[in-house]
Amino acid sequence: MKLLEERILSEGKVLPGGILKVGSFLNQQIDTELLSQMAAECARLFEGAGVNKVLTIESSGIAFATAAAMALRVPMVFAKKHRSSNVDGLVCSVAIRSYTRGTEYNALVSRDYLGAGDRVLIADDFLASSSAVRGLISLIKQSGAELVGVCCAVEKGFQGGGDRLRAAGVRVESLAIIEEMTEKQIIFRTEERAQ
Repeated sequence: MKLLEERILSEGKVLPGGILKVGSFLNQQIDTELLSQMAAECARLFEGAGVNKVLTIESSGIAFATAAAMALRVPMVFAKKHRSSNVDGLVCSVAIRSYTRGTEYNALVSRDYLGAGDRVLIADDFLASSSAVRGLISLIKQSGAELVGVCCAVEKGFQGGGDRLRAAGVRVESLAIIEEMTEKQIIFRTEERAQ
């Protein structure tokens, strides 16, 4: 998605450790017009796929996942990173390692919100090593739901997570795929490189 790539180039900041800061428009302060266009593209990509739920993990992916769910006209569910007093009953749970924080947490979702008969699209702001997405796939399997695919705003292609998922047969659509990233430049994957 050219518009997203342009915003990454103009406002994104590469931090040490392979971190891309896009807080000014994507995951802390949100450009709602850009978000709306990203959601429309996600809905276009998965139109006719029978999606009836969108799933993400708290917290920075919630805005994109909500917008995508609104564009698809389906509910959005998010996995919590910690059990709280308002989560009761049966839950699906999985341990996930956070790339940006370098810690592990248990993600969980209530079986009240995800189960057999659901056709689930995972939507998130970033796809890097794919540990969060693989965790969400595990939650979908535990619940008896079916994975339709994954739509991410920004994929760090150089970390290989998206390509490993694709090789495993998962449909992955990313709105911008970064092939190389240094403090001086960001290079996006072109369609020719993707094939």
